[in-house]
Formats: sequence, structure tokens, C-alpha cells
Amino acid sequence: MSHELPKYEGEKFDNGFNLTVNDCLTIEEALQININQSPFTVIMRSPGYEQDLVRGLLHNEDIYNGNSKLDLKGINVNKLNYITEVNVDIDEEFLGGGYLSSRSMLSVSSCGICGKRELGDLSVKGEKLSGSDFNTAIFERMFLKMKNEQKDFSKSGGSHAASAFNKTGDMLIIREDIGRHNAVDKVVGGLLNASILSDATFLLVSGRVSYEIVTKTFRAKIPILLAVSAPSTLAIDFAKELGVTVFGFCRDKKATRYS
Repeated sequence: MSHELPKYEGEKFDNGFNLTVNDCLTIEEALQININQSPFTVIMRSPGYEQDLVRGLLHNEDIYNGNSKLDLKGINVNKLNYITEVNVDIDEEFLGGGYLSSRSMLSVSSCGICGKRELGDLSVKGEKLSGSDFNTAIFERMFLKMKNEQKDFSKSGGSHAASAFNKTGDMLIIREDIGRHNAVDKVVGGLLNASILSDATFLLVSGRVSYEIVTKTFRAKIPILLAVSAPSTLAIDFAKELGVTVFGFCRDKKATRYS
């Protein structure tokens, strides 16, 4: 479900000329997530695919430990002025460690770990991922497919994209959002809701790779992460520890493997 992007009037300066333009801008709105009728967090995101976003966030942040989407009692979306409220009912036995040591009540669209309470919240647990056979020749085809499906970015230039592909390079899902980590959450949530997460071998992201993108990839058990731009030092340090294969600068028929 995509949304029509609003147009804003602007004055464009080009080669000494001033032009009046009406440009599409990426939507940024607040989403409040309530768990069992209690406020849990507020995130800034682009509207659309709320069920995928919430499902992916709960999985990637170790908040919901159920293996089946049937364990999730329900996601109800209520529009309240400029804030969308999502109420999620979860049996307490399926609430993970991320729920007990959750981030504070605001997460901005540019940084997914901003608002975490303490450095200990950065720790990630789980069995190290094993490698997967692949041919780098399919990278260009996958990124071209993702680029062609970035509908919001083609209009506004202001959204990030994430997409998942299977081992043969077939696209499973693509999602866009103003936040890089939100786009990844939407992809993982969409895969979970479609019960095809285990089919994902590659996760592609349109921007840079941060620590949290790596940890989300790890929690989704996707072994290979490909990015258009550069990774950070912390991202690669964690990728090496977690067994995630990371390629950066995947463009112009080139790619650099860092882990």
C-alpha cells in the first residue's frame, strides 16, 4: 500500500535562473506503538505497510518471540490527527528481552538506535550465521530491479529502500521509507507475514550500512547484506562477530566485501 506523495511549492535556482516548482516530498509522520494497551514507543516513518513495519520491528528488536504470525493477537491501526496509533496484543509468554529493556519513547527516522537506554542494549545474542554460496555477477541485476521498483524515490528523491532476494536473485519483497532502518523492518515484517523469511538470502539497502542494519539482518537470519554506500566501523565489527557477509559500494558493476 503506497501513498500519494504531496507536492510543495519551492523556488529552484538553476544557472542564474529562478523557477517556481512543485515538488513531491517524502512523507514523515509519527507512529505510536502500544503493546497490550500500554504505550511502548513512537517512531518517525513514512506511512504505509504498518503491519509489516510493526511485525518487523518487534522481531528485529527481540520484542516478540513467537515463531508464527498467529501468535500475534492483532494489529489495529487508528489514525489520530498527525499520529497513527497501532495497538498490538501479544501473549506475555512471547514477549522477549527487548520488551523489558526497551528504548525510550522516541525514535527518529534517521537513527534507529537513538533513544536506547544504555550501551548494554546494543548487545546481540544468537548463533553465528554460516556463509552462503553466491555469484557476485547477480548483484547488478538485483540492484537494477530494486531501483526500478523504488516508486517513491523516483518522485521525491527522499526515501530509502530495502529489498530481499532469494539465492537465485529473484526479488521477494521491496519496501520504501524515510528511515533506512524502517525500510528494513518493513521488509522483514513483510517476509514474516508471508511466511517466506527463510527464503531470503540477500538483503539490499539503498544507503549506508550502520550497526543496526547489520543486527536487523542478523536477527532475520539473512546471511548477505548488500549496500549502495559505505558501512561504518561498528557495522563491520559486528558483522564479523555475527557471521553476516557485508558488501558496500555496490554500484557501477563494482562491490567491496568487508566481512
